[in-house]
Amino acid sequence: MPLAGRWGIEMIETDKNVATIRKLERQRCDAVVARDFEVFAAVAHPELTWTHTNGATDTLDSYLRKCRDGLYVYNRIDYQISKILVHGDVALVYADVDADVTGAGNRRQLSIVSLAVWVRDDENWKLLAYQTTPRH
Repeated sequence: MPLAGRWGIEMIETDKNVATIRKLERQRCDAVVARDFEVFAAVAHPELTWTHTNGATDTLDSYLRKCRDGLYVYNRIDYQISKILVHGDVALVYADVDADVTGAGNRRQLSIVSLAVWVRDDENWKLLAYQTTPRH
């Protein structure tokens, strides 16, 4: 019985974490489309690494600066999460993304797969890394 009880508590906690991560992912996407970078910064870890489909990498500061300066403009993001895995204080989010993005003045339609890495820092989940790969 103690083992079953323990696993039941872990399952409830995992379900709660998955729901929280799903909500944060939606906030993150909605924030960049709305150009509300304060909301994005609030859910991002200070040591964020953002890797683009072309292999270029940004820190939180450089990514936000480029977004605010209009180098990256997200016109639309359709984001379908395929899987969320939570292991302790780390969550991995696998997703298929179709987006309408303007980068350096060139509007493009992106079809990518992504991996978002979230970590729990104190009681708050923060986006630590984001990696995209073109979908073929």
